[in-house]
Amino acid sequence: MERSAQRLGRALVVIVNDRVVHGENEDTTGPLVTELLEEAGFIVDGTVAVAGETVEIRNALNTAVIGGVDLVITVGGTGVSPRDVTPDATLGVLDRPIPGVAEALRASGLAAGAVDAGISRGLVGVSGSTLVVNLAGSRTAVRDGMATLSTLVPYIIEELSGL
Repeated sequence: MERSAQRLGRALVVIVNDRVVHGENEDTTGPLVTELLEEAGFIVDGTVAVAGETVEIRNALNTAVIGGVDLVITVGGTGVSPRDVTPDATLGVLDRPIPGVAEALRASGLAAGAVDAGISRGLVGVSGSTLVVNLAGSRTAVRDGMATLSTLVPYIIEELSGL
């Protein structure tokens, strides 16, 4: 996402974290994703925190798609525990999955030492003309995931802008 001289579009960040929603923990990944997106040339509409509930995640994704953002990135809830339902909620929103990008995120995350990224069930796909990306919840997974997306997202956004 290095074409920062040119605006790539609008983005929304969705943090899936029960503790953040209930005020027990501070959100440390939302500001990081926002910073990286802005450096990449996106206008970030905001960060939304939701509990790890399928309906809440799906509502946040649908709101982003209906709102016309070009990219929505979710952070968290992609693991294997019963509370990790982000991929399940995302599946119900996607029109077309892009499995190669999700696999690239897992492979690069594991290589970078982000175990949560390596075992992530996260999905990447398209809903309408919005690219939806699930990232694992650690800061390492976020940093590596955003680096991996840097060359792919501008191409995908360009392809989707013709819709």
